[in-house]
Amino acid sequence: MNSLNDRESLGAELLDLTGVRILLVEDSWPVGEALKSMLRALGADVTGPAATTADAERLIAQRNPDVGIVDYNLRGGELANGLIDSMNTQGIRVIVLSGYSTVPLSTGKAASVLQKPVVEARLIAALRPVVQEKAAR
Repeated sequence: MNSLNDRESLGAELLDLTGVRILLVEDSWPVGEALKSMLRALGADVTGPAATTADAERLIAQRNPDVGIVDYNLRGGELANGLIDSMNTQGIRVIVLSGYSTVPLSTGKAASVLQKPVVEARLIAALRPVVQEKAAR
């Protein structure tokens, strides 16, 4: 994640995520912690990182997030398809992260698909609709 240069190059502005509950599902501890730190700096209430679908489902059961940021390839070769489907069924917006250029997801399963390394400005842009929906409620 490169923040200042990417933000400037995409013309993105910082987003206030205060009150937005985010579930972070990422099997790489350094990547998960970096994302968590960045999101918390913007005011988000971040749960995770969870490294598996089972861990993520336990966290969802404890507290329903507004949005899930989900790595498509999880620990032990697990793919996040089932988790993404479950989150969609529960009305949780999903932003998918992947190290691959394409992710085999049906249209509409994810609000956004972002390629790693994550560009902070693109993640902020993907989270903007969540903030707008919360403000409209």
